[in-house]
Amino acid sequence: MGIARQGPEGPEIWIRGPVGEESPPWAAHGPVLARARRFAWVATHGGAGTSTLATVFGGVDAGRDWPRSEPGTSWSVLLVGRTHAAGLDAVSYTLDIFRRGEAPPGLDLEAVVLVADAPGRLPRPLAQGVKALSSVVDVHEVPWVPAWRIGDLGSGPPRESAALARLTASARRA
Repeated sequence: MGIARQGPEGPEIWIRGPVGEESPPWAAHGPVLARARRFAWVATHGGAGTSTLATVFGGVDAGRDWPRSEPGTSWSVLLVGRTHAAGLDAVSYTLDIFRRGEAPPGLDLEAVVLVADAPGRLPRPLAQGVKALSSVVDVHEVPWVPAWRIGDLGSGPPRESAALARLTASARRA
């Protein structure tokens, strides 16, 4: 156990980094204003659920198109697919576009959002596909929501999607 030393000016204190009257370099330019991220839901196949997700979580429904960026701006892209085999294949194909650097400029891949195609657990081959995707990118799963099927989107995000709701919270305020 160490003993703290007390000198004539008080206890000895170690500080990491510069000490003095100098301001940090960013302070010379005034306050830094953080802009809310702009989220775009991009469907990797028809019927992926981008319209529903944009309504419930906020952000922009880009459908099956890439969102357009003005020079100097960017979009955080959420790739959306269903949890059936064709949906997972479509997500994988679209992820490969980002991997090869062929996505349009100004698009930042934020995550993949997988929307349940049916109630209940995924069959083993599909669960393994989800696991493979989540080994290369952040994956958020949205459960089956019966109310959404009949158009009732007013109840807010499902409890199981709390992390996705936090991620997209800035889009709801924008």
